[in-house]
Amino acid sequence: MKTLAELAAIRDKMQNKVTIREGEGQTRIVVGMATCGIAAGARPVLNAFVEGVADAGLGDTVTVTQTGCIGICQYEPVVEVFEAGKDKVTYVKMTADKVKRVLDEHIKGGSPVAEYTIDMAQK
Repeated sequence: MKTLAELAAIRDKMQNKVTIREGEGQTRIVVGMATCGIAAGARPVLNAFVEGVADAGLGDTVTVTQTGCIGICQYEPVVEVFEAGKDKVTYVKMTADKVKRVLDEHIKGGSPVAEYTIDMAQK
């Protein structure tokens, strides 16, 4: 059995993740979670973004959410990043391992990781 303090700590940790998933941050990270995305490995990608945003303390400004089919199934898992006043960035063939670099360079640093984007995947 967990103590009351342990349960409160678990609740607080999970509440932060719920806020990240349902918030209205200035930056939205949207992971395609249709059948094609899930089959290609989108669930670990979504979880890695939620964990990464929480660990970096970005929950006030970044929201991680999911959507259905984005329409480019051959490039799954697909992640779209929407930032106020900027063009949408579409990351393709994402993995949980690539998430840290996207968070560090794009979300924190402001520079999209070009080699992971749809433009580079088509070349």
